[in-house]
Amino acid sequence: MRHARRIWLLALLGIATAALALAQVPDIDAAWRKAFSRPVEAPTAPPDNPTTPERVALGAKLFADTRLSGDGKRSCATCHRPALAFTDGRRRAQAASGSVMRRNTPSLWNLAWSKQYFWDGRAPSLEEQVGGPIAAAEEMGGDWPVILARLQADAALAAQFRMAFPGEPSPTEATIRKALAAYLRSLISPPSRFDAWIGGDAKALAPVEIGGFRLFTGKAGCALCHAGWRFTDDRFHDIGLRSADQGRADVKGGTPGQIAFKTPGLRDVGRTAPYMHDGSLPTIAAVVEHYTGRFVPRPTLATNINRSLRLTPQEKADLIAFLKAL
Repeated sequence: MRHARRIWLLALLGIATAALALAQVPDIDAAWRKAFSRPVEAPTAPPDNPTTPERVALGAKLFADTRLSGDGKRSCATCHRPALAFTDGRRRAQAASGSVMRRNTPSLWNLAWSKQYFWDGRAPSLEEQVGGPIAAAEEMGGDWPVILARLQADAALAAQFRMAFPGEPSPTEATIRKALAAYLRSLISPPSRFDAWIGGDAKALAPVEIGGFRLFTGKAGCALCHAGWRFTDDRFHDIGLRSADQGRADVKGGTPGQIAFKTPGLRDVGRTAPYMHDGSLPTIAAVVEHYTGRFVPRPTLATNINRSLRLTPQEKADLIAFLKAL
């Protein structure tokens, strides 16, 4: 009897000790809350291109204006559709000629916080980035003198330009670039249930989604690259895809010999399939499978990737559910 009582007391002491230890561990949700909370401050813009309502409105109009293309049939919105989180739903973008281009159309959410643009980071600003697709023959095939002539002939649009850019007598290449860039900086992904949860609403996510968050920030190691509230570190990594496209390796000042591409943000990721720079992975499930040993284990593979990661079917389901909640 005395022996049994001693075992009972030791067990009780063990439970109390464990409870005390748990009480001393910081709340993991609180620890992550700051890292994944949306910023209070508005994104910064270049001093020579402040984000004003007039410039954003003008940029939105130009974004859908087919007069910026060579044949007058394509606009920025042709490939970047708002209903698809500003992607096009294709594996790879369709060229003006009807052929298939080499890369997937990326989402445009939250670009105001980035520093380098395109999958390979070749553009250092949004003002420079927007000019690339306009001039590229396989994208919009625009010719600046023709574009300016078309827009300058539109009296109402010219007046809108003067409101956005006081002192400019008519549209110019520089003001078109600035207006489009201002519009892109205004594209901020809408708040999701994840934002409510990370903000303190414990019921905003289902248990399976919370389980996915634990995996994302823990065992799976996704947060090592998909960091912060935008879920991107804005860096370039080799994630082991089989690709003839060298990405960052072909960019001046890039990473020679390394097949690296920019980490995409994951906001609204449920609407941006297919995935990766080449659209080679059709579903989120396929992306999860890729990171569980399906990648090419070459020497340049990103050090952040867990080479031995394996997930159970339930863990995969949890992770997918979490990603769809973003």
